[in-house]
Amino acid sequence: MRWASEPLSVGQARSSLRRVLERWALNALVAPAELVLSELFTNAIQHCEVEDRYVETRFAREAGGVRIEVHDAGERMPVRHRAGEDEESGRGLFLVAAVVGPDGWGVSEREGVGKRVWARVTVACCGEDSPGVQV
Repeated sequence: MRWASEPLSVGQARSSLRRVLERWALNALVAPAELVLSELFTNAIQHCEVEDRYVETRFAREAGGVRIEVHDAGERMPVRHRAGEDEESGRGLFLVAAVVGPDGWGVSEREGVGKRVWARVTVACCGEDSPGVQV
C-alpha cells in the first residue's frame, strides 16, 4: 500500500497490518509486528533525505509469520546504533533487532530509486510460546 509520508500514516499502516494478521489467524504476532512496522515506517519518514510524498508498505505471509517491507525514495542506508540514555530518538532499529533478532531484518536497494527495509516477524521469535523480548 502507498501512504502519505507523514506521522498520521504510521497508525493507519499499523491498522492495516493488524487486519491482515487477523485475517491470516496470526493474532499472536499483532503487537510485535505493529512495533516493528511503526519503527521502520517512522524511520522512513524521519530519515529520508528526498522529499518523497509516499512510503510504501508490503506484507507477505511466510512460513510461521509475516514479512514486513517499508519502501522509501531515500538512498541512505539505515544503520543500527544504541542511543545514549538522554537521547529521545535513535532506538528504532535497535528495537526491531530486539524483536526479530539480528538476522530477522535487513535493507536493500530497490529498483529505480530508494530502498526497501524489511523484517520477518515469526511465531518462533514472537509467538504465544516464545520467551518474549527483553529490551
